[in-house]
Amino acid sequence: MSTPPQPPQPADRPAPQPGQPAPQPTAYPYPNPQSPPSGNFYAQPTLVGQPAPPQPGVPGNPYAQPPQYGPVPAPPSGGGGGAGRAVLWLAVGAAVASAAWAAGVFLLGGMGDSADLRGYSAPSNMCSGGDYSSFKDEYPETDSSPTHNSLKDKALDESYCSLSLKKTGSSYADAYLSMQVDLHRKTDPGPEFTATWKNYGDSHTGYDVSPVKGIGDEAYLVSQDTTSGSTSGSRYATLAVRDGWVTYTMSYSAYLSSYGQDKTPPALTDVSDWLKTDTKATLEQLKG
Repeated sequence: MSTPPQPPQPADRPAPQPGQPAPQPTAYPYPNPQSPPSGNFYAQPTLVGQPAPPQPGVPGNPYAQPPQYGPVPAPPSGGGGGAGRAVLWLAVGAAVASAAWAAGVFLLGGMGDSADLRGYSAPSNMCSGGDYSSFKDEYPETDSSPTHNSLKDKALDESYCSLSLKKTGSSYADAYLSMQVDLHRKTDPGPEFTATWKNYGDSHTGYDVSPVKGIGDEAYLVSQDTTSGSTSGSRYATLAVRDGWVTYTMSYSAYLSSYGQDKTPPALTDVSDWLKTDTKATLEQLKG
């Protein structure tokens, strides 16, 4: 049976002198641990089983602190140890400072700006809440079953509409139109909006992008025409607008094929003008 390991015995413990009691065992394995200098409120605690840390001012101590200049403020008078009172007052001061900072942030709005919605609202039915009257001369037939949906949330209000555009006598859709408004209640959509639409031509081959002045804070017209004068291909245009924290898009698309009835869709220049006119009218309605 093996002998259990014995705790290390300090080699330099002095032997008891004649006539003196034997030294009592202690948890500290080194003799005469150094005590922190009097009045040093920042003395490090002595760890059991470890050598005493070097103290400031002790000769040969590589961690000695440089001398302090100027008077050291005395702790508040009263009972108890001076070091304990100093630590207590430091803790209280830190708590007061933190509370003052938090109050300032709350009162001054330092945690973020409020949503810049500029009086806009998102209708429950965008098909009836939006304006697309400029397209009705070219496409007088009314879509009897347009698609619409909406979202109401503390972070985002959204309303969307998709409808078919028909020329007189058409049995099927000759083109498509969509409208969508988003009220961003928690985050500023500006940087992402600009990155998406300003650079649309870089990430999508074959599209033309041009900025539009006079609508919202910023607006971009994205278009593409692949018909090239033939009876096939498509014509597409989207006007994307940001006004404060509100974004709005209106998109038109027409597809030509041998099966389609419409062989002469409107030119993109006309479509672009209609998008601008109806977008301005819609944004005014959404503020009403």
